Amino acid sequence: MVELQVISWSFIYFGGEKMTLNLESMIKAAAKKTKADLVIKNGRIIDVFNLEIIEADIAINDGMIIGLGIYEGHEVVDANGAFICPGLIDGHVHMESSMIHPHHFTRTILEHGVTTIVTDPHEIANVSGTAGIQFMLDATEKAPVDVFFMLPSCVPATSFEHNGATIQAEDLTPFYEHDRVIGLAEVMDFPAVRDGNAAMLAKLAQAFKNNKKIDGHGAGLAPEDINIYASANIKTDHECVSAQEAKERLKRGMYVMMREGTVAKDVRALIPLVNERNARRFLFCTDDKHLDDLVNEGSIDHNVRISIQEGLDPLLAIQIATLNAAECFSLTDRGAVAPGYRADLLFIEDLENFTIRDVYKNGLKTGGKGPLSPIPVSNLLQNSVNMKPIDKDDLKISVRTDQPCNMIEIIPNSLVTKHIKETVTTNKGEFIPSIDNDQLKLAVIERHKWLGHIGLGIVKGFQIKNGAIASTVAHDSHNIVTVGTSDEDMLVAVKAMEQINGGLVVVCEERVVASLPLEISGLMANMTTENTLSSLKELHDALHLIGSQNSFNPFVALSFLSLPVIPELKLTDTGLFDVKKFEHIPIQAL
Repeated sequence: MVELQVISWSFIYFGGEKMTLNLESMIKAAAKKTKADLVIKNGRIIDVFNLEIIEADIAINDGMIIGLGIYEGHEVVDANGAFICPGLIDGHVHMESSMIHPHHFTRTILEHGVTTIVTDPHEIANVSGTAGIQFMLDATEKAPVDVFFMLPSCVPATSFEHNGATIQAEDLTPFYEHDRVIGLAEVMDFPAVRDGNAAMLAKLAQAFKNNKKIDGHGAGLAPEDINIYASANIKTDHECVSAQEAKERLKRGMYVMMREGTVAKDVRALIPLVNERNARRFLFCTDDKHLDDLVNEGSIDHNVRISIQEGLDPLLAIQIATLNAAECFSLTDRGAVAPGYRADLLFIEDLENFTIRDVYKNGLKTGGKGPLSPIPVSNLLQNSVNMKPIDKDDLKISVRTDQPCNMIEIIPNSLVTKHIKETVTTNKGEFIPSIDNDQLKLAVIERHKWLGHIGLGIVKGFQIKNGAIASTVAHDSHNIVTVGTSDEDMLVAVKAMEQINGGLVVVCEERVVASLPLEISGLMANMTTENTLSSLKELHDALHLIGSQNSFNPFVALSFLSLPVIPELKLTDTGLFDVKKFEHIPIQAL
């Protein structure tokens, strides 16, 4: 007898006799010649095809829906009038941003009704290369939700910074053989696409040859630029921040992912564009979301709730969160409550508030976390802070008082920053942070290969009064990034990064007052969700000691200040980077 085989896109096939027997049993149950394994009665089914609510039994065999109507089952579940919709799908997420082990991450989102995700492991790939990708695949092999992968397309993200690895098309080749690899992840190096960079073209051609999907990253791109993306077979974008940007992508046949993460919150800005004529080209994603926000707000269920609050028809919101995402990625066995679809189901008590009562995965009710089978973490991933020693001289910024400086101004709860010019306070020709003017020192320190690169800058908007914070979560190269009111506090924070092998720290009066070790590539904690949440609370409490406000999360804001593909001004380990010009600029304005 041939064994069960799982192949691409999670379709389950059976070989030889076993396939015949399975098909025969499912057809018999669908035809009511035998009882179904499970029948769910008294539910109000969300029909995502017709956008209607129907009342019927749901018959399930071998984790698949085999009929709607009136059925008998070996097991019967009474839905007690609950609405029943398909399991939710996150179209684009970086699991590393949760800062917990992937298995813990998937357990957390399952509680919020997410049964399938499409993930891009480019965070860990930028630190640990292909070993990081393999770890993420291995860590999700027995995850409670289905995890599909888009392979990182830009490692490094740009050539203007130093990360831990370089991944070329030939490095990706073996991964395309994996059952759960379905495409090439967000292509964020637009100039490489526009200019026909050979390495980028090789990756695009490779994905096309393998009949895989390609995700985009069109932050700030003009309509003419989107033409180039679409011509390169890039079919999605999750970087729209306005309805007009989204419409330009729709015109060019792209899918628009409406993102609601920890920093980038775009659903409210985009929902007014959605209507029944164009809704099928929208789906939801979280992109980057921290653990505390996942636990307190939710995942894609939060996107759905916001959409309904903004006036979208609940059935349309559910269609976007399920069927649309499934069809976008050709996951044709999920996304609907219908025969031939996977029995990933949510029981919803209150449709307007999208209150989830029960979650079923493959026809089985979830609940209780059970034991975790640990995935071994290699020393390469656990020893990722490899930096040259630094001292106060390395943090000096020489500027003049009579001329303005190029400065980063953060926008709370946004990935986008402002490029401003202001005069600063100096002492003997060196920049001195000013609490009154909210001008602090910012540093990005290379931590992968002992290269010794240190990028320095001035940032406005953190409102820190006394101390420093530092992190190895610094998109996308994930060097050490620190901001502070004094060189002494910043140095203490940086040295703490070495001691804990990466993570987050808060320093006050030259003393570490809170920390969260992230041993896995400096990105994820190797401990339980509960313990990680506890450490995060200690960090947030410690932020008050240094004067941080509650209006935004400074660690999240800090983590995106080194991302040189999001406008306007960022800081890499090689200096200030003007994203519009796509070049480095000096601190002193000319």
